[in-house]
Amino acid sequence: MPRHSISGLGAGVALAALLLASPTLAQGLSGKVASEAEPKMEGVLVTAKREGSTIATTVVTDATGAYAFPADRIGPGKYTLSIRAIGYVLDGPKSVEVPNGQPATADIKLSKTKNLAAQLSNAEWLMSMPGTDKEKQFLDACSGCHTYQRIVNSTYEPEDFRDNIFKRMGSYSPGSMPTKPQPLLPGPRGERPAVNEKAAPAAAELLAKANLSQGPNRSYELKTLPRPAGRATKVIITEYDLPAKDWEPHDVIMDHEGMVWFSDFGDQRMGRMDPKTGKVETLELPMMKTDGSPKGGLEIGEAPNGDIWQSGMYQGGVYRWERATGKVTAYRIPDKWQTASTQESMVSPQHSDVDGYVWTNDQQDHSLLRLNVKTGEYEQMGETKDANGKPIPGYGMPTDLKNRPMLHEFSGTRIGWYDPEKRVAEVFTTPFQGSAPRRGRVDAEGRLWFAEYRGGGIGMFDTKTKELKEYKLKAPWATPYDVVATKTGEVWAGSMANDMVNRLDTKSGEEVDYLMPRPTNIRRVFVDERGSRPVLWVGSNHGASVIKVEPLD
Repeated sequence: MPRHSISGLGAGVALAALLLASPTLAQGLSGKVASEAEPKMEGVLVTAKREGSTIATTVVTDATGAYAFPADRIGPGKYTLSIRAIGYVLDGPKSVEVPNGQPATADIKLSKTKNLAAQLSNAEWLMSMPGTDKEKQFLDACSGCHTYQRIVNSTYEPEDFRDNIFKRMGSYSPGSMPTKPQPLLPGPRGERPAVNEKAAPAAAELLAKANLSQGPNRSYELKTLPRPAGRATKVIITEYDLPAKDWEPHDVIMDHEGMVWFSDFGDQRMGRMDPKTGKVETLELPMMKTDGSPKGGLEIGEAPNGDIWQSGMYQGGVYRWERATGKVTAYRIPDKWQTASTQESMVSPQHSDVDGYVWTNDQQDHSLLRLNVKTGEYEQMGETKDANGKPIPGYGMPTDLKNRPMLHEFSGTRIGWYDPEKRVAEVFTTPFQGSAPRRGRVDAEGRLWFAEYRGGGIGMFDTKTKELKEYKLKAPWATPYDVVATKTGEVWAGSMANDMVNRLDTKSGEEVDYLMPRPTNIRRVFVDERGSRPVLWVGSNHGASVIKVEPLD
């Protein structure tokens, strides 16, 4: 028996129950998790990563504290073990040997952490910090580039935030990370502070109360979210490391052949991964600007013919990978429409077979552009407005089944349905106050599903009935960035704050929230429905990894 193998009757009984519930699973590595404070610890994430591998597998303990890795995920070799359980740290074992052809067992012991603050997610900091939820809402602009740990562990005084930090933070590209900052060029985008002048004094005071400027002891209680329980423990999570630590996989999709594609929010490349092996191929994207404009792309999508498109952000255009030739082509926005702040954040090729157009946008002036795929020429549609001439900016512009863009007013509460012939958007207002709709897509029934980032919910607009529905997520500070619907009536979302992905049954209202193994800045969500159960794919935008979430029920 391996040095760290420990047999346990309770773990065996729990494992047998798990295998009965999931007949396809066979024992690979199993055991039980306990601590002095809790002999049976439900909801502990246990991660095993084989020495030299780029793939880590995570399972979650059940109500008896038992965990089990399927044999097809745990081959022979030495594995590093790690855990995630708020308030606890791993005592041991920290590694285990899995013998060839035999199952292994390892009972894991945890102890109370002496540094709870280091474990808090962004959502838990928002729950803990002084101030109302409304007063703390401005902080969602910070989580795009870094966690709140950097803020709460700082010693800046109110005047430091007000006179320096807010201005400096607003001068970076949203594709920046602390280890890879990218300054914006001078212009409207590069000269806009992270917090506006009117709100800055109150925001600065709030942050100075939350950080360590008054000394090493915080004046407020640290609040935490409960560990997963029930259905939220019935999941396998696989994390694939990317080739370099500075990858920022903003959008992740799976193409019709089962290959995983992802954009890089901070560099001139996109990636393609074989999910069976974890092998990654990097496709370099040509620069479209040489004036120091930030690098990186955002949205990535597959056209009906299998070509992969990616938006170029501050490079001022979009990219296309042709499946037939493997060639990458850059489509630069004409100079007459370019400024230092031009930003093509979105690209919509999903229904380009309808009329031969791929849509994109300029986030700076809120205009729409469409690219004639055959000629390679752009048509500038102008700023999107409703019938009364009122502008409606769009962050997220999935197209309907007739290739008409659906716009999300992230700065407000409206969605727009754009008519290219009339060049007018029909506008609808979401009931949730301050909803901040974003991203999403149109399903096969013509329904638009979208995230309500600041409303903490999910929205649905039926293009046939023009009916709007909303679903509130139960997790505090859910901040869903994106939403995707499945054929079964479930919808999935992911959070930039609480490290969770949400699975919501829109018929019953039942919600399951799966916690990720480590801090995970989630942007786009994508569901593969080719198997008996949905499989979710997301990127860890600050963690240089791609993540697969497989529910077991």
